[in-house]
Amino acid sequence: MNLRRTAATAIAALAAAPLVVMVLPSSPASGHGTMSNPASRVYTCWKEGPESPDSAACKAAVAAGGTQALYDWNEVSLLEAGGNHQGLIPDGKLCSAGRDKYRGLDLPRTDWPAKSISAGNQTLTYHATAPHLYGKFTFYITKAGWSPTTPLRWGDLVQIAEYTQNNPSFSWNVNVPSRSGRHIIYSIWQRFNGSNEAFYTCSDVNFGGGNPNPEPTATATPTPTPTPTPTPPPTTAPPQPGGTWQAYTAYAVGAQVTYAGLAYQCRQAHTSLPGWEPPNTAALWLQV
Repeated sequence: MNLRRTAATAIAALAAAPLVVMVLPSSPASGHGTMSNPASRVYTCWKEGPESPDSAACKAAVAAGGTQALYDWNEVSLLEAGGNHQGLIPDGKLCSAGRDKYRGLDLPRTDWPAKSISAGNQTLTYHATAPHLYGKFTFYITKAGWSPTTPLRWGDLVQIAEYTQNNPSFSWNVNVPSRSGRHIIYSIWQRFNGSNEAFYTCSDVNFGGGNPNPEPTATATPTPTPTPTPTPPPTTAPPQPGGTWQAYTAYAVGAQVTYAGLAYQCRQAHTSLPGWEPPNTAALWLQV
């Protein structure tokens, strides 16, 4: 009887005790935002769809860096930037913040989707998925005469605006200088509130004028001059059009090159970078 009374007392005490729920902390969000107007390259390609983007430039970005970079569109950032942007990000890698994961964003191409704008007052908007108090936004534009076929360098940029703010406001009216053709608006968001983290974006814009989508200059094949005596056929195979593959070279679809004694044909128009040798980039080159 005593044993039954003790068990009943214990059960009653458990029923009366408050329910305790263990709440585990969730993982902090790794991403915080990007430019939405004009849209950054990573934001544009993410909206097109990481698995099957529409534009040739976004397809090339996926071929170079994979789809995960687009799913993580709001974290093109450096955790310990602390304002040392030029010291941490090398020339040619500004759009990726120097991170290999986002290397496809650095492709120097003439066909990145671009917003048509004009000089004068323009509204710039940032899509912040995790707003933070206390930060500085700095905006740049490429210099007049800059070519989209060249890798973006710090020396190509001119600062056009800077805002230090203590509230999560992510829209600004910026006076954009006159330009012609394609350019890039580059942004840096440097956090202050107990963090050295900074975010980086490349947004392609088109001011019109000239040729907004210049094609790579191809070397014309000279027409042979007729001669009275027929020329015998060559005893060796002629060299492949395009010569030997080289980095920092614009290749059009169908262009042929040789690399390590093998011939390759270009599958997607692009400007080559170190590490994009034909054997390493099947999405860009087809062995023939």
